Amino acid sequence: MIQNLLTILNSFASKYLFWIDSYAITKTDIAEIIILSFLIYNILVWVKQTRAWNLLKGIIVVLAFVLLAAIFQMNTILWIAGKTINVAVIAIIIVFQPELRRALEVLGRKNFLTSILPLDSQKTQERFSERVTNELVKATYEMAKVKTGALIVIEQDVSLKEYERTGIELDSLVSSQLLINIFEHNTPLHDGAIIVRGNRIVSATCYLPLSDNMGLSKDLGTRHRAAVGISEVCDALTIVVSEETGNVSIAIGGELYRNVDAEYLKGKLNFIRKGSMDVARFRIWKRRMKNVKENDEASGK
Repeated sequence: MIQNLLTILNSFASKYLFWIDSYAITKTDIAEIIILSFLIYNILVWVKQTRAWNLLKGIIVVLAFVLLAAIFQMNTILWIAGKTINVAVIAIIIVFQPELRRALEVLGRKNFLTSILPLDSQKTQERFSERVTNELVKATYEMAKVKTGALIVIEQDVSLKEYERTGIELDSLVSSQLLINIFEHNTPLHDGAIIVRGNRIVSATCYLPLSDNMGLSKDLGTRHRAAVGISEVCDALTIVVSEETGNVSIAIGGELYRNVDAEYLKGKLNFIRKGSMDVARFRIWKRRMKNVKENDEASGK
């Protein structure tokens, strides 16, 4: 039995792996292996956080069966697999379309391309005024006190016209009174998100895409998943007020930062007010703010 298995494996190796012995590995090949390993690892880490992970495991199981069929020379199964490979590739693209689109959008927001090619004009003017910052912070924590749920999306470089069209057009100046009135219970505009562009509220009751990130806490509701979802497909900053707890959270770059205070939110808004901000810069800023807060608490003691 063992001898037969070894014979089959040797036959498989001589038929399909003959190129290994005759191929000379160069430095370029080693570099390619390192690059491909890095890419595959990051793709797997990214896919594992979405619903595509279960689909990928199913594909791996199918490939394992095809490999066994090749080892034991099951010609019928190999013939069927060969005839369906083209259809399978198209089917995979269709099934993974949301994840592929999101990955390309994230890649397109990276700064390494714009630093080489001036595809986008750099904006030097402020995105919104300091008054808007104060009004947003004031309204957010006034609503948090009375546990009024809110979802406020602040546009940056990526246009939100696609989601703006799902709501009701307003084109109103940002004010704390208007924001509180919009999200008041049982008012016509309280359901959904509002979109802020510059100094104006451009739309209300907007529908946002929900995140399928499996790493999010199970106690988060639709409002928080919508905040993370919109931050996954664009560079917008989203402010969330929980209707159950009154806690304030912010979402950017697919990350949710929970239970932030007024000073933290104001500092964050001032940080993005004068220009674009990517997630890496935000994380550095967050660590600095945390260190300053810890130092203040230590000196207070």
